[in-house]
Amino acid sequence: MNLLLAEVAQATQRLADAGVPSPRFDAEELAAFVHGVKRGELHLVADADFDARYWEAVARREAREPLQHITGRAFFRYLELQVGPGVFVPRPETESVVGWAIDAVRAMDVVEPLIVDLCTGSGAIALALAQEVPRSRVHAVELDEDALAWARKNVEGSRVQLHHGNALSALPELDGQVDLVISNPPYIPLTEWEYVAPEARDHDPQLALFSGEDGLDTIRGLERTAHRLLRPGGVVVIEHADTQGGQVPWIFTEERGWADAADHPDLNNRPRFATARKAMP
Repeated sequence: MNLLLAEVAQATQRLADAGVPSPRFDAEELAAFVHGVKRGELHLVADADFDARYWEAVARREAREPLQHITGRAFFRYLELQVGPGVFVPRPETESVVGWAIDAVRAMDVVEPLIVDLCTGSGAIALALAQEVPRSRVHAVELDEDALAWARKNVEGSRVQLHHGNALSALPELDGQVDLVISNPPYIPLTEWEYVAPEARDHDPQLALFSGEDGLDTIRGLERTAHRLLRPGGVVVIEHADTQGGQVPWIFTEERGWADAADHPDLNNRPRFATARKAMP
Protein backbone atom coordinates (compact mmCIF):
# COMPACT_ATOMS: atom_id res chain seq x y z
CA MET A 1 0.00 0.00 0.00
CA ASN A 2 1.37 3.39 -0.98
CA LEU A 3 1.32 6.44 1.31
CA LEU A 4 -1.77 7.97 -0.29
CA LEU A 5 -3.89 4.84 0.14
CA ALA A 6 -2.80 4.62 3.78
CA GLU A 7 -3.86 8.25 4.29
CA VAL A 8 -7.17 7.54 2.54
CA ALA A 9 -7.82 4.72 5.00
CA GLN A 10 -7.24 7.09 7.93
CA ALA A 11 -9.40 9.76 6.30
CA THR A 12 -12.19 7.25 5.80
CA GLN A 13 -12.25 6.51 9.52
CA ARG A 14 -12.25 10.22 10.40
CA LEU A 15 -15.14 10.91 8.05
CA ALA A 16 -17.07 7.92 9.34
CA ASP A 17 -16.62 9.15 12.92
CA ALA A 18 -17.95 12.56 11.82
CA GLY A 19 -21.14 10.95 10.50
CA VAL A 20 -20.42 11.45 6.79
CA PRO A 21 -22.79 9.06 4.94
CA SER A 22 -20.25 7.79 2.37
CA PRO A 23 -16.85 8.05 4.06
CA ARG A 24 -14.81 5.78 1.78
CA PHE A 25 -16.12 7.33 -1.43
CA ASP A 26 -15.60 10.87 -0.15
CA ALA A 27 -12.08 10.14 1.13
CA GLU A 28 -11.13 8.69 -2.25
CA GLU A 29 -12.83 11.46 -4.22
CA LEU A 30 -10.98 14.14 -2.24
CA ALA A 31 -7.68 12.32 -2.74
CA ALA A 32 -8.29 12.08 -6.46
CA PHE A 33 -9.25 15.75 -6.66
CA VAL A 34 -6.23 17.03 -4.72
CA HIS A 35 -3.78 14.85 -6.65
CA GLY A 36 -5.32 15.35 -10.09
CA VAL A 37 -6.03 11.69 -10.82
CA LYS A 38 -9.07 9.43 -11.10
CA ARG A 39 -10.27 7.46 -8.09
CA GLY A 40 -9.05 4.23 -9.70
CA GLU A 41 -5.53 5.68 -10.06
CA LEU A 42 -4.81 6.53 -6.42
CA HIS A 43 -2.41 3.59 -6.14
CA LEU A 44 -0.28 5.14 -8.89
CA VAL A 45 0.51 8.30 -6.92
CA ALA A 46 4.12 8.11 -5.74
CA ASP A 47 4.80 8.63 -2.03
CA ALA A 48 6.94 11.65 -2.89
CA ASP A 49 3.95 13.23 -4.64
CA PHE A 50 1.63 13.08 -1.65
CA ASP A 51 0.03 16.50 -1.20
CA ALA A 52 -0.60 17.54 2.40
CA ARG A 53 -3.48 19.74 1.23
CA TYR A 54 -5.41 16.49 1.21
CA TRP A 55 -5.84 16.79 4.97
CA GLU A 56 -7.18 20.33 4.62
CA ALA A 57 -9.84 18.98 2.28
CA VAL A 58 -10.63 16.10 4.64
CA ALA A 59 -11.04 18.53 7.55
CA ARG A 60 -13.56 20.56 5.57
CA ARG A 61 -15.54 17.43 4.75
CA GLU A 62 -15.25 16.31 8.38
CA ALA A 63 -17.00 19.58 9.29
CA ARG A 64 -19.81 18.46 6.93
CA GLU A 65 -19.06 20.92 4.17
CA PRO A 66 -20.48 19.30 1.00
CA LEU A 67 -17.98 17.25 -0.97
CA GLN A 68 -19.03 19.09 -4.13
CA HIS A 69 -18.25 22.50 -2.60
CA ILE A 70 -14.73 21.34 -1.82
CA THR A 71 -14.07 19.91 -5.29
CA GLY A 72 -16.20 22.51 -7.11
CA ARG A 73 -17.85 19.84 -9.23
CA ALA A 74 -20.89 17.58 -9.18
CA PHE A 75 -21.60 14.62 -11.42
CA PHE A 76 -25.13 14.13 -12.73
CA ARG A 77 -25.96 11.43 -15.26
CA TYR A 78 -23.41 12.11 -18.05
CA LEU A 79 -22.59 15.64 -16.93
CA GLU A 80 -19.89 17.27 -14.83
CA LEU A 81 -21.27 20.50 -13.37
CA GLN A 82 -19.69 23.45 -11.61
CA VAL A 83 -21.20 23.99 -8.16
CA GLY A 84 -20.39 25.82 -4.94
CA PRO A 85 -21.88 28.04 -2.24
CA GLY A 86 -25.20 29.53 -3.31
CA VAL A 87 -26.53 26.69 -5.45
CA PHE A 88 -28.31 23.44 -4.63
CA VAL A 89 -26.06 20.44 -5.22
CA PRO A 90 -27.84 17.93 -7.52
CA ARG A 91 -28.58 14.57 -5.89
CA PRO A 92 -28.35 11.06 -7.35
CA GLU A 93 -32.07 10.52 -6.62
CA THR A 94 -32.95 13.14 -9.21
CA GLU A 95 -31.25 11.10 -11.95
CA SER A 96 -34.15 8.63 -11.95
CA VAL A 97 -36.61 11.53 -12.25
CA VAL A 98 -34.79 12.77 -15.34
CA GLY A 99 -34.58 9.24 -16.75
CA TRP A 100 -38.36 8.89 -16.60
CA ALA A 101 -38.78 12.31 -18.25
CA ILE A 102 -36.40 11.42 -21.07
CA ASP A 103 -38.31 8.22 -21.79
CA ALA A 104 -41.59 10.14 -21.76
CA VAL A 105 -40.33 12.74 -24.23
CA ARG A 106 -38.85 10.12 -26.54
CA ALA A 107 -42.22 8.36 -26.58
CA MET A 108 -43.95 11.51 -27.81
CA ASP A 109 -44.50 11.88 -31.54
CA VAL A 110 -42.77 15.28 -31.52
CA VAL A 111 -39.79 16.15 -33.72
CA GLU A 112 -38.44 19.00 -31.58
CA PRO A 113 -39.99 18.67 -28.12
CA LEU A 114 -40.35 21.84 -26.06
CA ILE A 115 -39.23 21.35 -22.45
CA VAL A 116 -39.30 23.68 -19.43
CA ASP A 117 -37.27 23.07 -16.27
CA LEU A 118 -38.57 25.16 -13.34
CA CYS A 119 -36.35 25.90 -10.29
CA THR A 120 -33.33 24.80 -12.32
CA GLY A 121 -30.61 25.56 -9.73
CA SER A 122 -27.31 24.44 -11.26
CA GLY A 123 -29.03 23.62 -14.55
CA ALA A 124 -28.50 19.87 -14.07
CA ILE A 125 -31.95 18.72 -15.19
CA ALA A 126 -32.16 21.07 -18.16
CA LEU A 127 -28.67 20.17 -19.39
CA ALA A 128 -29.29 16.42 -19.04
CA LEU A 129 -32.47 16.69 -21.10
CA ALA A 130 -30.79 18.83 -23.75
CA GLN A 131 -27.93 16.34 -23.99
CA GLU A 132 -30.00 13.15 -24.05
CA VAL A 133 -32.89 14.41 -26.18
CA PRO A 134 -30.79 15.91 -28.98
CA ARG A 135 -33.49 17.86 -30.88
CA SER A 136 -35.23 19.23 -27.81
CA ARG A 137 -35.68 22.93 -27.11
CA VAL A 138 -35.03 23.42 -23.41
CA HIS A 139 -35.85 26.45 -21.26
CA ALA A 140 -34.68 26.70 -17.65
CA VAL A 141 -35.98 29.13 -15.02
CA GLU A 142 -34.27 30.18 -11.77
CA LEU A 143 -35.19 32.93 -9.30
CA ASP A 144 -32.17 33.08 -7.00
CA GLU A 145 -29.35 35.22 -8.40
CA ASP A 146 -26.53 33.23 -6.79
CA ALA A 147 -27.88 29.96 -8.21
CA LEU A 148 -28.43 31.67 -11.55
CA ALA A 149 -24.72 32.59 -11.72
CA TRP A 150 -23.78 28.91 -11.37
CA ALA A 151 -26.39 27.88 -13.94
CA ARG A 152 -24.97 30.41 -16.41
CA LYS A 153 -21.53 28.80 -16.09
CA ASN A 154 -22.96 25.35 -16.68
CA VAL A 155 -25.26 26.10 -19.61
CA GLU A 156 -22.67 28.15 -21.50
CA GLY A 157 -22.24 26.67 -24.95
CA SER A 158 -25.31 24.44 -24.60
CA ARG A 159 -28.75 24.70 -26.21
CA VAL A 160 -30.42 25.50 -22.89
CA GLN A 161 -32.07 28.92 -22.73
CA LEU A 162 -31.76 30.24 -19.19
CA HIS A 163 -34.29 32.68 -17.72
CA HIS A 164 -34.13 34.71 -14.51
CA GLY A 165 -37.60 34.67 -13.02
CA ASN A 166 -40.21 33.24 -10.70
CA ALA A 167 -41.23 29.69 -11.61
CA LEU A 168 -44.85 30.45 -10.70
CA SER A 169 -45.21 33.18 -13.34
CA ALA A 170 -42.51 32.23 -15.84
CA LEU A 171 -42.60 32.09 -19.63
CA PRO A 172 -46.15 33.24 -20.46
CA GLU A 173 -45.04 33.39 -24.10
CA LEU A 174 -44.92 29.57 -24.08
CA ASP A 175 -48.41 29.02 -22.65
CA GLY A 176 -50.13 25.99 -24.15
CA GLN A 177 -47.10 24.94 -26.24
CA VAL A 178 -44.83 22.94 -23.92
CA ASP A 179 -44.49 19.15 -24.20
CA LEU A 180 -42.82 18.53 -20.82
CA VAL A 181 -42.58 20.55 -17.61
CA ILE A 182 -40.13 19.20 -15.04
CA SER A 183 -39.03 20.49 -11.65
CA ASN A 184 -37.06 19.58 -8.56
CA PRO A 185 -38.62 22.28 -6.36
CA PRO A 186 -38.18 23.02 -2.67
CA TYR A 187 -40.30 20.50 -0.76
CA ILE A 188 -39.01 20.17 2.81
CA PRO A 189 -41.55 21.16 5.50
CA LEU A 190 -40.37 24.02 7.71
CA THR A 191 -41.06 21.78 10.71
CA GLU A 192 -38.36 19.35 9.52
CA TRP A 193 -35.49 21.87 9.68
CA GLU A 194 -33.62 20.20 12.53
CA TYR A 195 -33.69 16.80 10.81
CA VAL A 196 -32.10 17.94 7.55
CA ALA A 197 -28.52 16.76 6.94
CA PRO A 198 -25.93 19.45 7.80
CA GLU A 199 -24.62 19.44 4.22
CA ALA A 200 -28.01 20.64 2.97
CA ARG A 201 -29.25 22.64 5.96
CA ASP A 202 -26.05 24.65 6.42
CA HIS A 203 -24.87 24.97 2.82
CA ASP A 204 -27.69 24.61 0.26
CA PRO A 205 -29.78 27.76 -0.32
CA GLN A 206 -32.83 27.86 1.96
CA LEU A 207 -34.91 28.89 -1.04
CA ALA A 208 -34.14 25.53 -2.66
CA LEU A 209 -35.07 23.47 0.41
CA PHE A 210 -38.10 24.65 2.36
CA SER A 211 -41.66 25.31 1.21
CA GLY A 212 -44.29 25.96 3.85
CA GLU A 213 -45.54 23.97 6.82
CA ASP A 214 -46.13 20.76 4.83
CA GLY A 215 -43.45 21.32 2.19
CA LEU A 216 -45.97 21.42 -0.67
CA ASP A 217 -46.55 25.17 -1.14
CA THR A 218 -44.29 25.48 -4.19
CA ILE A 219 -45.60 22.26 -5.75
CA ARG A 220 -49.16 23.59 -5.46
CA GLY A 221 -48.07 26.70 -7.34
CA LEU A 222 -46.18 24.68 -9.94
CA GLU A 223 -49.32 22.67 -10.65
CA ARG A 224 -50.97 25.82 -12.00
CA THR A 225 -47.83 26.90 -13.88
CA ALA A 226 -47.49 23.48 -15.51
CA HIS A 227 -51.14 23.45 -16.55
CA ARG A 228 -50.72 26.90 -18.08
CA LEU A 229 -47.56 26.00 -20.00
CA LEU A 230 -48.42 22.52 -21.25
CA ARG A 231 -50.23 21.66 -24.44
CA PRO A 232 -53.10 19.18 -24.10
CA GLY A 233 -51.48 15.77 -23.65
CA GLY A 234 -48.27 17.33 -22.33
CA VAL A 235 -46.65 15.86 -19.22
CA VAL A 236 -45.48 17.27 -15.89
CA VAL A 237 -42.81 15.61 -13.70
CA ILE A 238 -42.30 16.87 -10.13
CA GLU A 239 -39.78 15.55 -7.61
CA HIS A 240 -40.87 15.34 -3.96
CA ALA A 241 -39.75 13.91 -0.62
CA ASP A 242 -40.07 10.18 -0.09
CA THR A 243 -42.57 10.94 2.71
CA GLN A 244 -44.88 12.87 0.33
CA GLY A 245 -45.67 10.06 -2.09
CA GLY A 246 -49.27 9.77 -1.03
CA GLN A 247 -49.90 13.51 -1.23
CA VAL A 248 -48.45 14.99 -4.42
CA PRO A 249 -50.49 13.08 -7.05
CA TRP A 250 -53.65 14.36 -5.34
CA ILE A 251 -52.62 17.92 -6.26
CA PHE A 252 -52.97 16.99 -9.94
CA THR A 253 -56.67 16.14 -9.97
CA GLU A 254 -59.11 15.62 -12.81
CA GLU A 255 -61.09 18.62 -11.55
CA ARG A 256 -58.03 20.79 -12.20
CA GLY A 257 -57.55 19.47 -15.72
CA TRP A 258 -55.21 16.50 -15.24
CA ALA A 259 -55.23 12.82 -16.13
CA ASP A 260 -53.11 9.80 -15.21
CA ALA A 261 -51.62 11.32 -12.05
CA ALA A 262 -49.25 8.79 -10.51
CA ASP A 263 -46.28 8.38 -8.20
CA HIS A 264 -42.98 6.70 -9.06
CA PRO A 265 -40.13 5.24 -6.96
CA ASP A 266 -36.43 6.07 -7.12
CA LEU A 267 -33.65 3.50 -7.35
CA ASN A 268 -34.07 2.77 -3.63
CA ASN A 269 -37.76 2.01 -4.25
CA ARG A 270 -38.90 5.07 -2.29
CA PRO A 271 -41.62 7.38 -3.62
CA ARG A 272 -39.64 10.13 -5.36
CA PHE A 273 -41.62 11.92 -8.07
CA ALA A 274 -45.13 12.45 -9.37
CA THR A 275 -46.29 12.72 -12.96
CA ALA A 276 -49.50 13.77 -14.66
CA ARG A 277 -50.77 14.48 -18.16
CA LYS A 278 -52.72 17.59 -19.09
CA ALA A 279 -56.18 16.41 -20.04
CA MET A 280 -57.41 16.78 -23.60
CA PRO A 281 -60.16 19.38 -24.04
